[in-house]
Amino acid sequence: MIEFILDRGSGVATYLQLVHQVKQALRLGTLRPGDQLPTAREVVESLAINPNTVLKAYRELEREGLVEGRPGMGTFVRQGIAGATLAEHTRLRRGLEAWVREARAAGLDQEDLRALFTVVLADAAKEGAA
Repeated sequence: MIEFILDRGSGVATYLQLVHQVKQALRLGTLRPGDQLPTAREVVESLAINPNTVLKAYRELEREGLVEGRPGMGTFVRQGIAGATLAEHTRLRRGLEAWVREARAAGLDQEDLRALFTVVLADAAKEGAA
C-alpha cells in the first residue's frame, strides 16, 4: 500500500501531491490494478489534513480513470500507467544512480543536478515533438 508524504514547503497543492504520488507509484509498478489506496480516514490521520483534500485527490484520480471507488469497500486502482516494465525501471534506475555518482564526483551539487536534468528533459521533449 502507498504511504503518502507531504512537502508543505513545495508550493504544490496538497491534493496534487497525493495525485502525483499515486501516479508515480503506478509508473514505478509499486501500485498495480486491484491494489487498494489508503482510506481517506487513514490519510487524514497520518498527514493531519482535511478529509476533503483526500477526497478531491481521489476524485481527480477517478476522473482520470486510474482508480475507482467501491462503496463500503474503498478506493482501488483500475489501471496502471503504461510505461517501462519493472525490470526496465530497475535497469534505468541503476544507470541514473551511476550518473548521479559520476556527477557528484565531478563536483555538481543537488541544484546543479536538477538544472542539468531539467535541461536534458526539455531537450528530449523538443526532439520528441519534432
